[in-house]
Amino acid sequence: MQLPELLAPAGDLEKLKMAVLYGADAVYLGGEAYGLREKAGNFTIEEMKEGLDFAHQRGVNFYVTVNIIAHNEDLEGLPEYIKELDDLGVDAVIVADPGILSIVKEVAPDLEVHISTQANNTNWRTAKYWKDQGVERIVAARELSFEEIKEIKDKVDIDIEAFVHGAMCISYSGRCLLSNYMNGRDANRGACAHSCRWKYTLMEEQRNGEYYPIYENERGTFIFNSKDLCMIEYIPELIEAGIDSLKLEGRMKSLHYVATVTNVYRRALNEYAKDPKNYKFKEEWLEELIKISHRNYTTGFYFEKPGGSEQNYDDSGYTRAYDFMGIVRDYLPASNEAVIEVRSKFFTGDIIEIFGAKTDTFIQEIEYIENEAGERVADAPHPHQLIKVKVDNPVEKYDLVRRKRGDNNE
Repeated sequence: MQLPELLAPAGDLEKLKMAVLYGADAVYLGGEAYGLREKAGNFTIEEMKEGLDFAHQRGVNFYVTVNIIAHNEDLEGLPEYIKELDDLGVDAVIVADPGILSIVKEVAPDLEVHISTQANNTNWRTAKYWKDQGVERIVAARELSFEEIKEIKDKVDIDIEAFVHGAMCISYSGRCLLSNYMNGRDANRGACAHSCRWKYTLMEEQRNGEYYPIYENERGTFIFNSKDLCMIEYIPELIEAGIDSLKLEGRMKSLHYVATVTNVYRRALNEYAKDPKNYKFKEEWLEELIKISHRNYTTGFYFEKPGGSEQNYDDSGYTRAYDFMGIVRDYLPASNEAVIEVRSKFFTGDIIEIFGAKTDTFIQEIEYIENEAGERVADAPHPHQLIKVKVDNPVEKYDLVRRKRGDNNE
């Protein structure tokens, strides 16, 4: 059967490769300008070439964000950049600004265009408008329900891409003015200060004209701090709504996040494809998504408009139950050893988890650590050093290692 595309974020080249290896059908990324994630690693043209080759060799599509809301000065050099992307062979560009769309149509008329969620795609007439402009896909606003998406799909022959996992913006489909007003950083040009995650207090005007602070608790209240979106329990509903591409948010997130989320949704989609009528959600998928850095989860607007329970009032931080420890670079079957590139400090006696695109999660106690000189050592403190550890199960290159916080021998 035809499953929806699984679209994963690629904040840098390494994350792109992990997204591809862990099951993405397509990746989206930004160049060094014109995208909405200024603080992400982003890609030079040379890195795009390498990433595109890596993706295309594995049958994965490659989309580039050009989705700023442009000011006059932003248009300088833009036609040349679009032409460069077209010559490179990217599969589509993601835009929000009609002016940028007109440039794409002028300099690269055959380049596929997707309209970003920044363009507030909330109704079928808007979808039809973009279709009439030669656009192949719209990214649905996060404010849409299943019923609204179905209606758009029924009335307009256009691909619909929808976010299914990750951070939710408090502003209307990302159109935030708060960051620019308070901090001089234009969220609509890629420099969001995440003002919605800050701590705020409210002032109530009384008849006598005085103002009083209203506190959620003694620390203030995070009134704009949305929970994270998670739709892993609703794969059939997403497919039945006619969504063509399931989008995972997270170009600013870690490699561990990208690999885990992509892998979980890939497994769920593959399970659905086996037998749609008898498909059953597996609790282990949600358990995996709880292991990554996240805020509490919500289903957003898909079923009904969110209420007060969809906000994190007490804290704007993430829940981090596990630490990302390293990447498997090789497996030595003769000695049952994994060669691991260290990302966080290992200790002998640590209890770790290893998982991968094809490797089921298993728990392993570190019996010993062998460094690159062949010496047995008590710990491995240096990022990117290579170590050998004994493993009870076979592992594969690019499997990942994590450790539950508190489960170490330090």
